[in-house]
Order: sequence, then C-alpha cells, then structure tokens
Amino acid sequence: MKKFILVLSILFASRAFAQTPNWSEHVAPILYKNCTNCHIEGGIAPFSLVGYEKAVAYAGGIKNATASRSMPPWPADLQYQRYAHERVLSNEEIGAIAAWVDGGTPKGDTTKAPAKPVLKKGGSITNPTRNLKMPDYSVKTTTDEYRCFVLPTGFTKDQFLTAIEVIPGNLRVVHHALIFHDTTAKPSQLDAADPKPGYLSFGGTGSSSSDLIGIWVPGSEPYFFPTGFGIKLPKNGNIVLQIHYPGGVNNVVDSTRVILKTTTIPQRPVAIQPALNHNAPNLQNGPLYIPANQVKSFNNKYDLPVDVSVFTVGPHMHLIGSSIKAFGVTTNKDTIRFVDIPKWDFHWQRSYTFRNVLKVPGGTSLRGQASYNNTSSNPFNPSNPPQAVSLGEGTNDEMFLVYFWYTLYQPGDENIVIDNAGLKNVSKTSVLKTETTRIYPNPSSDFAWVSDVRFAEGPLQWSITDMTGKMIQHGSDVLQSGKHCKINVSELTTGAYQISIQQGNTNYSGRLLKQ
Repeated sequence: MKKFILVLSILFASRAFAQTPNWSEHVAPILYKNCTNCHIEGGIAPFSLVGYEKAVAYAGGIKNATASRSMPPWPADLQYQRYAHERVLSNEEIGAIAAWVDGGTPKGDTTKAPAKPVLKKGGSITNPTRNLKMPDYSVKTTTDEYRCFVLPTGFTKDQFLTAIEVIPGNLRVVHHALIFHDTTAKPSQLDAADPKPGYLSFGGTGSSSSDLIGIWVPGSEPYFFPTGFGIKLPKNGNIVLQIHYPGGVNNVVDSTRVILKTTTIPQRPVAIQPALNHNAPNLQNGPLYIPANQVKSFNNKYDLPVDVSVFTVGPHMHLIGSSIKAFGVTTNKDTIRFVDIPKWDFHWQRSYTFRNVLKVPGGTSLRGQASYNNTSSNPFNPSNPPQAVSLGEGTNDEMFLVYFWYTLYQPGDENIVIDNAGLKNVSKTSVLKTETTRIYPNPSSDFAWVSDVRFAEGPLQWSITDMTGKMIQHGSDVLQSGKHCKINVSELTTGAYQISIQQGNTNYSGRLLKQ
C-alpha cells in the first residue's frame, strides 16, 4: 500500500502541470513568499535564493529539503492541529518545485517573474511605544552561546503589551530569541558582573521573577494580541532579551531591537505560563532523569480549576528531547489538541498560535507527553559517549515545559478569529515521500555509505547540511553498480548533519553523526 501511495504521489506531482513549471512564473513566487525571509543576502541562511542563478545552484537541495518538509522549518504535525500563519508549503507547491527540477530547471520569461525581495530592516509595528536597542555586541564563539541583554523600559506607569516585534541586528548570527520582562535587580546585577555587554545564561535569565512575553525565530512576524487583550508590564521593569548565537561566529556585530506597543488602558490580562512542567506534582513519573544509553518517556498533568481561553502554545525541551505532545481531556472525555512535535529539534523551537481562540473548560486535564533519546543514535546528543542527563538549565541538562498564552474565559471568546486565511493542502497522501535510508558507519569519521534498496544505476545528486539548514557540501555521482553511495565526510567538523540524496523522482535522507 505504501508503494502504491508513493507512485500516486509522484504521478500527482508530475501531472499537476500541463507543461514543465518554470522559475519565473511558478518557482520564484513560491521561494520569494516562503523562503527568502532567511535565504537572502544578509539573512540568517548561509546562501541566497533570490534570482534564478542562485536558485538553480541549489536546485537539488531545494527539492530534497521541501519534499522532506525540513524546509521551511515547521516541526509541528499539521495532521494533528492547524495554526495561524503557518509557514509551510502545500503539496502542490512541493510538486511544482520537484517538477521544475526534474524538468531541467527552465528559466521561463523573466518579465513575468515577481519583484526580487529585499532584506527587511525596519519594524512593522506602527507608532510603537518603545523601540529598545541592545548594546552592540561582537559575537565571537565556537559553540552555541546564549547571552542576555537588559533593556530598561522606562515605564513610570503600568502598561499593557498589545504587540511585540523583534528586529535582529544581524540575521546571520541571531538564531532565535526569547523576550522576558523582569522587575527585580537580578538581571542588572548579572549584567554588571559580566565584562562583556549582557551576560551568559542558558535556558532562562537567571532570575526566577522573569516572565516570558515573546519568542522570535527566523521568519517570525510581529505578535499582535487580539483586540482588548494584553500582557501587563508593571512599571520600572526591564526587558531581558536572551539571544542564541550559533557556534562558528567570529567577530560579527549584533544590535538587535525589541519593539513594544503598549497602552495604559487596562486590557484583559494575558499570561504566559508553563502550565505543563517538569516539577512535582505536575510531572507524573519524575524526577526528570535520563540515564546514559537509554530512551525514556515522561508524562505531566495539570487540572484546570476554571475556564480559560488559549491563544498560543509553546513546547520546550533541550538537546536530547526527541518528541513532545500536549493535549487536554475534558470532563466529557473530549480531546482538545494543542501541539504534537513527533521529531523535536531544539534549533527550531517556536510557539504556535491557534486560528481561533480555544476555549478550555474548567476541569479539563492538561496532559503532556515527552520522550528523550540519550543514546549515540541521537545526532543532537551533546555527549559522546552519552552521559546521564537530569533537570537543569545548562546546555547538557533537560527540561519538559509547555507554555500557554491564555486569559480567563468570557462567553464568545471561542469566536475570536486570529487567522481566517485559507489552509494549504498538506495531506500526507499526495506529497512526494522522503524515505529513511541506512547510513553507516554512524557515527562516521572518514566515509559514509548511504544504502537503500531502491538505488539504481545512474546519476544522483547529494548534499550535506548542518542542523541549522546550512549547506556544507554538495555534489553529484553516477552509480555504476550496487545500491549504495559513498560520501567523503572526513573534512566535516564534529557534530550532527543531514545527508540528502535525490535520484529521479525519489528523495533519500538521513541523519549522520560525525566523530
């Protein structure tokens, strides 16, 4: 049956167009709308996809990444729940890209191509209350760096936050950011103790009084609360901006901004809290401890005492997390689906806003399920050989949190529409499938062999990307006999990578751990 569905999928992609799609009319609009927020000169992605020549240079990789749905990054399972402002490709868009690549990447009439996108530099929020800029910071790190910057709000009266936007100072080095509000002196003390601008802190701000008020990841748009709602920001507070800078950055200056729109007019207060967390009695089978060389799962639970209205959900784990799911079970035994991430990737964590405000009745049991893979088969495992992992905020520690953006329910809240745009077709039965291959040895130090029974004699293209999506190597080969491909990985630095192979209408992919 799976093979039959795969054949139908390939036929669907190849027959969706009367003629081969071209770049100007079919592919450029897809890339410019969905990819070039990051893949643009000066953007966080390692290469630009603006213009035909640049897109063609990565045509095979684009087909592989879109067919596997690893790009654009959207880890949540859309068969489980749909969200506002989804940054995903439809099956038809994926099929168009595949047909363009398989058809020889025709350019088409360039007069019909959309205007080239330009790098966004300014904010989108009009008439902001505050435009806060962190001090210039020269990023120089060989490993992941998490640095907090303290930005005084200057508010002498309590405010309600109605919109928030983050403008990265340098998209090449800002991987993601968490925005907190804090009214204590602790963040300023930590800042003063660090000789550099800001201070190092992984996981949180170092202050138990910091309240999360926003998240930024590549491609994020400003977050606008529904009319009449907002997060209360007590006077005389600080914004604490925590930025993740990836390793391999050498003297690149960042000057990220946080834009706030607030009002002194009282709004219905929104809170962001990890209602599902790793503390007792919430964690059902704790403590959160994963021995070396084990795969272990945990459950947490929280019974709602009152009706609430939920806007957004945000799951959080660290590096050895492998999956996370959150849902609610009402007193009538109905299930309210929040989020399901079957393949957790710490580098692409984000929040998910619902298309309509969700009413969650009092008495509902919020449930969380999380799995952790603390073996060498987990390409994100920071320890080799694996070491025991327990609860903590350090890089090598773990967490199990699900944040909820919520307010107390009022009748009619469930009718508040956040996004009424049409949904894209992302059904699993009509998209080119990416099959898992066997890659060995894994971990590897010199050469990696990629094996699959469907390999055939003839040409193929291969690519290697790191866990941020950066293309590290790519090439082509012609298989003379056998059903395997040999790739030299000796020049890769130690870490986790994705190997993708395209042959004909089929894509092959898998994870490689380089020793």
